Amino acid sequence: MRLIDSHCHLQADRFDPDVDEVVARAQAAGVERILVPGWDLESSTAAVALAARHPWLDVAVGIHPHDAARADAAAWQGIARLAGDHRVAALGETGLDYDRMFSPAGAQRDNLRRHLELGQELDKPVVLHCRSTAGSSAAHDDLLAELDRAGIDAGGGGRHGPPAVLHSFSGSTAFAEQALARGLAISISGLVFRAGEASTAEVVVVVPADRLLVETDSPFLSPPGAPKRRNEPEWVRVTAAWVAERRGEAGDAPGDAPGEALVRAYDRTFRR
Repeated sequence: MRLIDSHCHLQADRFDPDVDEVVARAQAAGVERILVPGWDLESSTAAVALAARHPWLDVAVGIHPHDAARADAAAWQGIARLAGDHRVAALGETGLDYDRMFSPAGAQRDNLRRHLELGQELDKPVVLHCRSTAGSSAAHDDLLAELDRAGIDAGGGGRHGPPAVLHSFSGSTAFAEQALARGLAISISGLVFRAGEASTAEVVVVVPADRLLVETDSPFLSPPGAPKRRNEPEWVRVTAAWVAERRGEAGDAPGDAPGEALVRAYDRTFRR
């Protein structure tokens, strides 16, 4: 099966001892594309450096909502400089997290707006994290409002692919449908195997094949069978198989190799 990992933090310190071996294992498992997103200036810089060593990797640079309040003007200027690098395929990871609330909501929204504006300026997609508190949809509602404020819709502006990606999707079918109506792509992670994420089984069926991605969110969110303490990109095969089972070969057209649709969706999003 052809595989992609659309969100993998290979520059995280858990990979410091053996990142090159981790990359080699991913390739041996059939992973053809990996997007390495940053969460602050330091990790974004490290992601670009990693892609310089492994040119088949793609990079996203940005400031996570957890770090929104700590990022000063110099940090954002650094992100904006990195964003122009040819190895940088996207902005992010950014978004809204009202569950852990490590940064105030206002700082998170301001941070998100900067990413959306820069993504439009550079014609690059934005990788979005979105978590509401249990029983609430506040972050999801605010994210949709910010997309509308930025003028993001299914028309896509100048982009030939999705203007943004909902990474490690978690939310209702209604939220997914509203995101899809605005042209977004949706990425499925090992989160689907956790309690409380049953709605994703319905969501994964309705996402158009050219906007459906899979990911590990390594070193986090290990799927069944993967090491609990450190997920790796090779384990994206578990989530990809889950997606394929629910969609019927992940939406591949007759004659396509298994996973072909996933690779096409990744290329359309990040390698257009």
